Amino acid sequence: MANIAEGYERESRKEYLHFLSIAKGSCGELRSHGYVALDAGLITPGQFKLLTSQAEEVSRIISGLRQALRSDKNRRPSNGNNL
Repeated sequence: MANIAEGYERESRKEYLHFLSIAKGSCGELRSHGYVALDAGLITPGQFKLLTSQAEEVSRIISGLRQALRSDKNRRPSNGNNL
């Protein structure tokens, strides 16, 4: 969430897209940490499944936002940012 907010506040479509990429990468990192936690017995298989499912969904949402921003170059947010 922080990466998305930081990219948005930079008021540049290019930087916003970059920080969305970072946020998407963080979803993969979280899934990786989930495997470590599962292997160490810190979470149950059910918790792992939920974590993985939620991280994958967030990753899909971020991908959709990135795709929308790349395809609609004339879009301007209501706060006046040049995105």
